[in-house]
Amino acid sequence: MPRFAYPCPGCRTTNSLHDADCDFEGTEWHHVEKAYTDVLTVLVDGAVTESALQHAVHDEWSGLHRAALDLLRREGRVEEDGDTLRLLTAERYREEVSEPTREPMATIYRKGSYPGCHDNSVFAMVAWYEMVGLSWQETRQNVIDWLHASGTWDRGGFEESSPEQLVDSKRHVYEAGYGWKEKAQAAKRVIERHG
Repeated sequence: MPRFAYPCPGCRTTNSLHDADCDFEGTEWHHVEKAYTDVLTVLVDGAVTESALQHAVHDEWSGLHRAALDLLRREGRVEEDGDTLRLLTAERYREEVSEPTREPMATIYRKGSYPGCHDNSVFAMVAWYEMVGLSWQETRQNVIDWLHASGTWDRGGFEESSPEQLVDSKRHVYEAGYGWKEKAQAAKRVIERHG
């Protein structure tokens, strides 16, 4: 099954299998990708107002364009300053997503993991960084740093002999593009019982 570069703005799938209630089920994928490229082509040139962005799309602005822009905002790739929209640079975006701020990932990131939920926590961290678009090397380093900074590694309970070995054992999660939400919710429930 082919994977696409841009996620569906309705359900975030990157293949032709949409969620059952997705508004864009049945939309041809080249229309989804065109909506993103229409928006990004304008934003890459610099900050604009939303009305200027809509006008720059040559009067073809649609609900699909609106949904693509909204997803870019929610994911932190586009920021608003008053009525101006600005595309974050790749470096700034990496900095922004390196510390998850949405639940349940924020709890896992801040409090770290405990024995009993390590597998779910590390899985969720790897899947999160893949979802936000970091490379494997960036993902690997962020998760290793998190294992140390959060105290997770010091709590023990791992079969692997080093944080590097642990993260490398989860590379399949990154490569398969698994979702993070279910594992993160399960890990958060265990973490909250600890503190």
